[in-house]
Amino acid sequence: MPSTTSRLLVLLSLLQTRRDWPGKTLAERLEISPRTVRRDVDRLREMGYRVQATKGPEGGYRLDAGSELPPLLFDDDQAIAIGFALQSATAMGAGIEEAAVRALTTVRQVMPSRLRHRLDALKVTPLRQADADAASPDVLVALAAAIHAGETLRFDYGVSEDRRRVEPHHLVTSDARWYLIAWDLDKDDWRIFRADRIAPRIPNGPRFVRREVPGGDVRAFVSARFKGSKAHDVWPCRGRVIVDLPLRAVSPFLGDAVAEASGDGRTMIDAGSWSWVALAASFGRFDAAIEPIEPPELVAAFATLADRYGSGARNRTRP
Repeated sequence: MPSTTSRLLVLLSLLQTRRDWPGKTLAERLEISPRTVRRDVDRLREMGYRVQATKGPEGGYRLDAGSELPPLLFDDDQAIAIGFALQSATAMGAGIEEAAVRALTTVRQVMPSRLRHRLDALKVTPLRQADADAASPDVLVALAAAIHAGETLRFDYGVSEDRRRVEPHHLVTSDARWYLIAWDLDKDDWRIFRADRIAPRIPNGPRFVRREVPGGDVRAFVSARFKGSKAHDVWPCRGRVIVDLPLRAVSPFLGDAVAEASGDGRTMIDAGSWSWVALAASFGRFDAAIEPIEPPELVAAFATLADRYGSGARNRTRP
């Protein structure tokens, strides 16, 4: 017969896998009497777990959330997932880096050696760290709470502390920054706000009827706005050039552009950007001769850049 401690861990694991458990079923799974199940449930309650008795023909038990954090039980995959997530916290931009390091140390200390070795082998080095002005966890929690409750938000925004009234809809993260997607009540339009520039004002405003984000897809909506487009998730300016480099030389630097070999060791590149001048400038990263193909707006943008760069060079060489 397993020890009381190991039996309690199995019981706790079972209670976490489904909402309601008949007492008789638990007794059969644990190979103990219903009376022993009741005693073990009482022991879990003493440890801080809120195990509720459920009514019914057979009666049973349900594990509810409590007011304090009791000892937790994770399987091997869950423990590794937690360790991986905590190591990745430095790239989240949520101001929880120090707390994540402390939490990882705590988790690692109580891990069995087999898991500790797996976690130690899993070293994560984010290529981009969160900025020093990362969003405050308190602000993120306040924004998430308003979204969940469907309450109007009032906040000061940015260095100028512009007063804003919005209907918050989603929190998203991209490139170590957090953003709030909201309907701006004063601008009568959708806006994306950087969370690290938001200073919430208390209390929240009245509840609102939730609108649908344009297109119904949050990811596509944010991606389109970041590209400078209000309609679809595409670059508003797109054109083609021929670069005097072979395809293998340009492939590592294409990003979301499309390329194909053009013959004579040259490459045709189809790319997009938020403006024609920005698109023309982006082709300069290939550091090779460029022949703009289409559309005419892109060809004109190259002429504009040539004038600007030429003027800059002339001004720099003047005494």
